[in-house]
Amino acid sequence: MAKQLEFWFEFGSTYSYPAAMRIESLADENGIQLVWRPFLLGPVFKDQGWKDSPFNLYPAKGKYMWRDLERICESQNLGFRRPSVFPRNGLLATRVACRYADEEWIADFVREIYLANFKYDLDISSREVVSQCISKCYDNSEELLLEAETEESKQLLKRQTEQAQSAGIFGSPSFLVGEELFWGNDRLEAAIEWVVRC
Repeated sequence: MAKQLEFWFEFGSTYSYPAAMRIESLADENGIQLVWRPFLLGPVFKDQGWKDSPFNLYPAKGKYMWRDLERICESQNLGFRRPSVFPRNGLLATRVACRYADEEWIADFVREIYLANFKYDLDISSREVVSQCISKCYDNSEELLLEAETEESKQLLKRQTEQAQSAGIFGSPSFLVGEELFWGNDRLEAAIEWVVRC
């Protein structure tokens, strides 16, 4: 059985963008099974007493983050355009990713949503944009959207977000190896190394 790495991510999260774009290839190179774990940061931030992203609440931190993200994207040859709305509501996209996390096309869908948000500055809260992203990976986007909008899918995402909180996850991207938690795009390699040697 392949060793597992859980990737906990939120579509509005800036540093999750470069992590999502490279994590699958790193996992494959090291023979690691990647488990996609989308969740919502809103409830997590609320538990910490925040009503907004800390990058908005603390302007100096936000200014640094945007420049840092530009550097990271440049180093990885990733297109980047600062979103005109931040953070964007990725609820529908997250429900799709949560409901279909085990499907073969999920990695492509996740990357398409991140590119829509952070490369093309598209409104990922829009059903049309989410549908377009699905269509690049799967034939029947309407079928998936209807399923993602069911009460069962809503509750599935709610439970997964609660699971993230129970695991001590406080930000995105986060990586879990068993109960060992790594946080941040810059800790992805450390998480990979931990899986390999455990």
